[in-house]
Amino acid sequence: MTKKEIRTQYSGLIFFAAKLITVVTGILFTLLVARSVTQEEYGIWGTLNIIVPYFTIMSSALPFWVMRFVARNREGATKTGVLANAGIGAAATLVYVALLPLIVPTFGLENYVMLYGVAAMQIIEIYLIAVLEGCLQAQQPHYVGFGLLVGEVCKVVLAYLFIAALQLSILGVFLSITIAFGIKVVFYFKMVWTDLRQKMVVSYIKEWLKGSTFNIYNIAGDRIAAILFLMIPIFGGEIATSYYQAAAPIANIITYSSFLAFALYPKILAENKLDEATASLKLVLMFAIPMAAGVFAIPSSFLLILNPIYGEAWPVLIILAVDALIVTLTSIYGAVLFGIERVDEKAEVPFRQVAKSRLFVYFSLPYLHSIITLPTAYYLLTNFAQDQPLLVAIYALAINITAKLAMFLVQYGLVRSAVKVEIPWKNVAKYVFASFVMAAVLFVFHPTRTYLTFVITAVGGIIYIGILLAIDKEARMLLKDIWREARKGLHRN
Repeated sequence: MTKKEIRTQYSGLIFFAAKLITVVTGILFTLLVARSVTQEEYGIWGTLNIIVPYFTIMSSALPFWVMRFVARNREGATKTGVLANAGIGAAATLVYVALLPLIVPTFGLENYVMLYGVAAMQIIEIYLIAVLEGCLQAQQPHYVGFGLLVGEVCKVVLAYLFIAALQLSILGVFLSITIAFGIKVVFYFKMVWTDLRQKMVVSYIKEWLKGSTFNIYNIAGDRIAAILFLMIPIFGGEIATSYYQAAAPIANIITYSSFLAFALYPKILAENKLDEATASLKLVLMFAIPMAAGVFAIPSSFLLILNPIYGEAWPVLIILAVDALIVTLTSIYGAVLFGIERVDEKAEVPFRQVAKSRLFVYFSLPYLHSIITLPTAYYLLTNFAQDQPLLVAIYALAINITAKLAMFLVQYGLVRSAVKVEIPWKNVAKYVFASFVMAAVLFVFHPTRTYLTFVITAVGGIIYIGILLAIDKEARMLLKDIWREARKGLHRN
């Protein structure tokens, strides 16, 4: 196999640009949904998004190792990984269908059985997307950005067809997501078609399954920790879930900045380029900090875009914005941690060495997270938030970010003990200053109409960029490098 060059900045830019475009498509999709279904139905959708991950917990187990094998140019790794993960996904889908008679009455979903049946298709699609994105990230990460764009645009078009035109309400939501996932899968298959012609290597599966013991251990810990989110509908009902579901997509936009470092992990893994970690940190924080500042300044304005009934959930959005910043930092240091770990550099995945490595400590963090959050949340929700849906969401999410911050500090310590990633404090200070000025302008105007919110947000972005370019020479150079790299990448394509 010919080794493909990984263009870190170009791939990050493509992915980030795709994410920014999907901000628009995401807003359009969310508006279509929020204004076409009842608050109860919106909560039903949120409940699905909490339940389904319990059946996709294995979706990233094998792809973790598949990506590492593909990055190291192992013959047949792509085909073997896709077939293996598809088989696991099919089994998970069957388990989900078998458990529907138990799930439906537990969450009071008797009137939505057909919807949750449609959602079964999403499970196997998620398994396929996970492994195909892993294969592409290892050698051609920019195609993951293109795939994201294809899927999101199709989702909006389908949502308009099913929800606005055909008036299928919540069924239209489920159908548009499921079909859009399928289109994304087809696109990814086309991108890896050449690699799929290679021979399947069954011996790889044995090594991946052995190594995946640790991934499963980590994933199981994540699902235990996610019980905290199940507490939201259990203690606060569908109203509490709707507050979380309304705020989460807005806060998630902040995490899009982390995709500027999307190619950092395979770059370090394949080429050991540690010097790019600090540059990635600068680039990511240049966008993440002002995005968070904008949410802090006018949280209710963003929620009013969806529907006036969600305006009171502004504390939930602020908490989730802090969570998004932590997730963004975690993703960068996670890329470094996974990239520098060399225990599987040989053909086999050494079980004992992995058990003694920094990877195992990282994989154990969700259990520590659960020890902190679950007892605390249960106590607070049962004693101080009964029959108060908004408080249920606030307490659960505030407890979550407290533990998440603690886990990030542990992760930072793991990276720091192995390599030094210099934190660009001077640059961060400039980002914070420019963001503060921008946030002050947003706060003063504090729009309440949808079109004014978009206009004022755009003006705020221009103010931030203008101030940053005026006070930060490195930012000016960085933006020039970005433009040069983007033109170079487009010319190559």
